[in-house]
Amino acid sequence: MRNSIQTFGLSLFIVLAFMVIGIGFMFGLDNPVPWIMIAILIAIPYIHKRITARKFIAWDDKLSVGIAMIDDDHKKLINLINNLQTAVLYPTGETYERQALKEVVDYTVYHFKREEELMQKYDYPDFEAHKKTHHAMIAKVGEFMDAYENNRDATINELTLYLKTWLIKHIAGTDQQYSEFLKQKGA
Repeated sequence: MRNSIQTFGLSLFIVLAFMVIGIGFMFGLDNPVPWIMIAILIAIPYIHKRITARKFIAWDDKLSVGIAMIDDDHKKLINLINNLQTAVLYPTGETYERQALKEVVDYTVYHFKREEELMQKYDYPDFEAHKKTHHAMIAKVGEFMDAYENNRDATINELTLYLKTWLIKHIAGTDQQYSEFLKQKGA
């Protein structure tokens, strides 16, 4: 709903801008108002692209834990979250949004299982604490999912932001803590 209102508002602005340009040129080509409106119309796609790009996550090699399997999982999670963000930003329909959300949640659970198995295999000393962070995240996502079922529009943006923020903080923080230990053990 919110995206529809934004799209309507932008469309209305563009129509009004064209009207101002037409009326402004009736007063002569030296009138600055239509030229300013033309400049604004030209800038809209650039501004939109910059604003939208901030809503997506990009892989950065600083996030690497140095274990190919885990890095590949993290890259896939980022891609899945970006797919969800696309579903939220653009009118793709509820079915696509639900599918994108399900893929993120399912792959997150799968990734946590793989990561935990790797930590157990090499007897990572902080395994239980790390596992607790995974369980807490899954529980929080479960709360969001319940809220999503009750009020999709109000929840999806908050849920998407949570997923992006949590994943980056987790990879850049908690996951980096096991990186050296597991690499030294041969992972």
